[in-house]
Amino acid sequence: MDCFDGFPGQFRNFRKDDFEANWIKVAECRFGQLYQVKLKLWREKCALKSFDSLCANNFYRRIIDEASNIAKVKFKYIMSIYGLCSEATAVVMEYMSNGSLNNLLASHTLMWPKKFQMIHEASMGMNFLHSVKPPLLHLNLKTSNILLDDHLHVKISDFGLIHWEEGMSKNLLMEHLTARGNISYIPPEIFTQCPDPPGTTFDVYSFGIVMWEIMTQQKPYAGCSVTTVLLEVSHGKRPCAKMIPEQRPSECDQMIRIMQQCWDQDHKKRPQFSDIVMKTETLHEVLKVPGPIHCRKNGDEGSDYSSVVSPIHKIALPEMSDLPSGNQHTKDGILSLLYKKDFGSFRLSVKKEHVYTQFSGEKSLLHYTVASGDAESVKQVLSLGAEVNCVTARGYTPLIIAVLHRFHEIISLLLEHGAAATQGDEDQWTALHFAAQNGDDRTVRLLLDKGAMVDAREKAGWMPLHLACQNGHETVVRLLLSRLSEEAVGQCEEAQRRTPLHLASAYGHLNIVKLLLSQGADPNTADCSLSTALHSSAEEGHNRVVRQLLKSGASTDSADSRGYTPLHLAALKGHTGICRQLLSNGASPDSRTLQGWTPMHLAALRGHETTVVLLNSQGGCVNTTGENGWTPLHLACKQSESEVVAKLLAAKANPNVTEDSEGWTPLHVACNSVCFPSVLHLISNHADVNAVNSRKATPLHLAAQHGCVPIVKALLLNGADRALLDSSGSTALNVAQRCEKWEIVKLLEKECQP
Repeated sequence: MDCFDGFPGQFRNFRKDDFEANWIKVAECRFGQLYQVKLKLWREKCALKSFDSLCANNFYRRIIDEASNIAKVKFKYIMSIYGLCSEATAVVMEYMSNGSLNNLLASHTLMWPKKFQMIHEASMGMNFLHSVKPPLLHLNLKTSNILLDDHLHVKISDFGLIHWEEGMSKNLLMEHLTARGNISYIPPEIFTQCPDPPGTTFDVYSFGIVMWEIMTQQKPYAGCSVTTVLLEVSHGKRPCAKMIPEQRPSECDQMIRIMQQCWDQDHKKRPQFSDIVMKTETLHEVLKVPGPIHCRKNGDEGSDYSSVVSPIHKIALPEMSDLPSGNQHTKDGILSLLYKKDFGSFRLSVKKEHVYTQFSGEKSLLHYTVASGDAESVKQVLSLGAEVNCVTARGYTPLIIAVLHRFHEIISLLLEHGAAATQGDEDQWTALHFAAQNGDDRTVRLLLDKGAMVDAREKAGWMPLHLACQNGHETVVRLLLSRLSEEAVGQCEEAQRRTPLHLASAYGHLNIVKLLLSQGADPNTADCSLSTALHSSAEEGHNRVVRQLLKSGASTDSADSRGYTPLHLAALKGHTGICRQLLSNGASPDSRTLQGWTPMHLAALRGHETTVVLLNSQGGCVNTTGENGWTPLHLACKQSESEVVAKLLAAKANPNVTEDSEGWTPLHVACNSVCFPSVLHLISNHADVNAVNSRKATPLHLAAQHGCVPIVKALLLNGADRALLDSSGSTALNVAQRCEKWEIVKLLEKECQP
């Protein structure tokens, strides 16, 4: 029995046929491909990162050489690596459903509590890596290597991709880093005369840049060449702190100071992550970040998504903070007058030649003048013949920029000068889309009165009404509905066939849900994945929205494309109060997904003991078998949810049932998961300590393999037969010797003595 390959859940070498055939390519990486795959046995999604042959001898070989060390890196904020797939030259990792922080920052508006939470969690992950002896340097920390789970919590990935070795030249290190697009994250000492090799302060500098990205949601040194960045950074220049939004909590000033300490020019003055963690923890707690959905208790309202708005359409606004303040008659000089808010001098200096000048990104002077917020200057530029509907390279009009800044006087001015209210950008987002997303009812009225199309659709089919419903802007919703017929309200589906009711329900906006229902919205309309509004609100934990939808005739047992009912989703997330509502309205406690899972299975899988007890009291069966014959008890043991194990056993769950594929009992699973409390619960409920699986392995074989002394002792005290042989002819003692679990060897040898 190979201690890296014998049992699921360990660092192992997977075969291609261990996975289902439909590999889904998630991303094309710089040195390979990233796939979403599913393990046949465990039915779990994993990420499989395959490497092109050129770099296989780099990262992939390094992982093989250090397999035992990587297997030990287990921490809440560090992405787990499960093993290798040598047939595909790939690494098998934990699957992160929400992708990278880099992508999130480009596609969502994050609120300050969520930003602080992400900064703190990233510091926790890095502190863990640096606390290893010797410290495990990342040397590749950037937002694309910070991944996000189901609840938008962060995990550090790709540590070990870059490796510093004794005698390695800094030039070679620079080549490795720049080849991966890391130029913005490299500290100055790497390309100056500093003789010291990279240490923990390298990662601290990179973390400072990551903090800036999170707080600004911009890219550092955008548009600058590698040479420019190197020169700027070596002279002590950093990304502009003025780009951090002015509307921010007072605690942000302290976070900015931490960021600036992290990227200090003198690497010896940068703080350690142990200090950063404590400081960011304090700031994170002050902002009272909502907890993850799965930790919410019975009856709690709200959602983890209260701190992030998703999705949004981000645009690159004209930025003037990095422009030189040179001669005012040059084109940059004209812009610098706007940046310094010297509007009087600007209006005296501006000429037609400036108006017709095109700046970077095909921006015009009118774009910059609108962004400055001075209506009189906008009038002046328009009077000199500026094209009111001019567009940037990505199709942004001056009107769109004015709407984003809520410059109402300038919006009116532009509309009076013929700005097209219907004109969209390259993604067909109109000014009305942006105003609806921002909840700017004054601008919405202005635009609608000037001919803006209330039913305009951007490229994914979203109407302004979708955005207003998603973001909870009730006044804007009322305005938009007043311009739509009841028939049109019923046809408001975007590309995924989600309706405004889906979005309002998912985000818990009760008044908007009531309003839409009163306007004839159908509570049972399903999107492309067959999810209804009730599915969304049940999953996100919005009790009052669920109550309203049920009152309006929502079906409790409609199943989505995976066979999940609203009860399945509520049970999976531990929303016990919602489960109670659904059950009292006729939901079936034993409905099955396409994989055969009942709500009880899903509640047990996630450790929601209160939900398990409720489902059992309402007729849910604790011994139902799902895919491969797995019971809720198997799943609770696999996840080391010992309290759920106790509740299931108290509800008469069978401790000796075997699953179909490998013949494992719950005790096998608990020993393999190294969960001592679960083992004790099972033994005290008459679990067979000598049960054998399809490989004739007993729980004692598994406990010996994992080296857990308390479990081995408990099994022996309760009659485990140490002489039993598995299919390879090995006793538990043989397994312990092969896996170098010397404490277990000593214990079993002692037991063998007369």
